[in-house]
Amino acid sequence: MHGVTITELIKKFKLKNATPDIDTDKIVLTHPDVNRPALQLTGFFDHFDRERVQIVGYVEQAYINTLTREAKRAVYEKLTSSQIPCLVFSRGQNPDEDLLEYCSYYSVPCLVSQKTTSNLMAEVIRWLNVKLAPCISIHGVLIDVFGEGVLIMGESGIGKSEAALELIKRGHRLVTDDVVEIRKVSDDTLVGSAPDITKHFIELRGIGIIDVKSLFGVESIKDTQNIDMVIKLEDWSKDKEYDRLGLEDQYTEFLGNQVVCHTIPIRPGRNLAIIVESAAVNYRQKKMGYNAAKELYKRVQENLGRKD
Repeated sequence: MHGVTITELIKKFKLKNATPDIDTDKIVLTHPDVNRPALQLTGFFDHFDRERVQIVGYVEQAYINTLTREAKRAVYEKLTSSQIPCLVFSRGQNPDEDLLEYCSYYSVPCLVSQKTTSNLMAEVIRWLNVKLAPCISIHGVLIDVFGEGVLIMGESGIGKSEAALELIKRGHRLVTDDVVEIRKVSDDTLVGSAPDITKHFIELRGIGIIDVKSLFGVESIKDTQNIDMVIKLEDWSKDKEYDRLGLEDQYTEFLGNQVVCHTIPIRPGRNLAIIVESAAVNYRQKKMGYNAAKELYKRVQENLGRKD
């Protein structure tokens, strides 16, 4: 299973490291939740979530302050020897020398955050959920079109990158070209991003590599985007029946999540950028409760009813 190092956690949340001698690159988080070790400070270690980030808030610190030094040291030793990945003190609270001694001995990083306990917990959980989410890589292009994440798929050379470039010129934002890393953040949410090596680049056959960020500016790119809909491009076939009304949504699946999917036949002269824009706007309308296909069906039914 992939993980997140404590070094990454420190950099992301600008934490002060009270134990700089410990190599935080070698300690890896594999669980997205956090734990407040309140019961553990009282000596109860049954069902202890020791693999999680341990956050010490104001209440835990207030309890520690009521203990004698001997009791503190006993609790510190039991806590730090239980193979926890790290201790994080919120609200700028500073750990005492006895705790730092045990942290150094058992190689447990002791960190300090200025954030409130609840804010720190929420942000760490949200970040770890994304970083540790199940992940796959697929061939495609991901664009933010009017705030909707549109994943364009299709065979190599069909025109995905050209459509993306046209959309960027029309003011939309590129997330990734060629390879899309998809993470399942929840049962409802898929987040797409670019591999570090190809971030902000587009490959155009006959021209080569284009740096979108340098060419069109920082407003033309985006690091991550929820995937709201999929557009599959395929060569037009006169023998295939294509959906012309769109009364029923079609879906495709990634990591067990269903995503609305449209299959667009490609013919010379079709403006892909406008088609993608229209699909994104139509999807937004459906989310807001208006379905053009159902409205047309309703009008036809009403018209037939009047003729009867």
